[in-house]
Amino acid sequence: MAWISLLIAGLLEICWAVGLKYSEGFTKPIPSIFTVTAIAGSFWLLAIAMRTIPLGTAYAIWTGIGAVGAVIFGIMVLGESANIGRLVAICLILSGIVMLKLFSPS
Repeated sequence: MAWISLLIAGLLEICWAVGLKYSEGFTKPIPSIFTVTAIAGSFWLLAIAMRTIPLGTAYAIWTGIGAVGAVIFGIMVLGESANIGRLVAICLILSGIVMLKLFSPS
């Protein structure tokens, strides 16, 4: 259950990162409400996951999911650059996430 909570928390982190972009500095009400709600849900689920998963592992995986998701969203939706350096960086982050999961004691 902790790993599922962590995965959903990471997905919500992607949502709130994207929401920040569309809220335009919290000047647009609907995207701002979406963003704050996603932040609250993400932190709540991260806290639940940390009951079982070690702090360093949970936090690194949470931020990794958010970072990779935000970059992929930026590339696919916002037309950001998909150069080789960025793609290699995504692969490195993903490999770190996998290794942390594989070598986690919980």
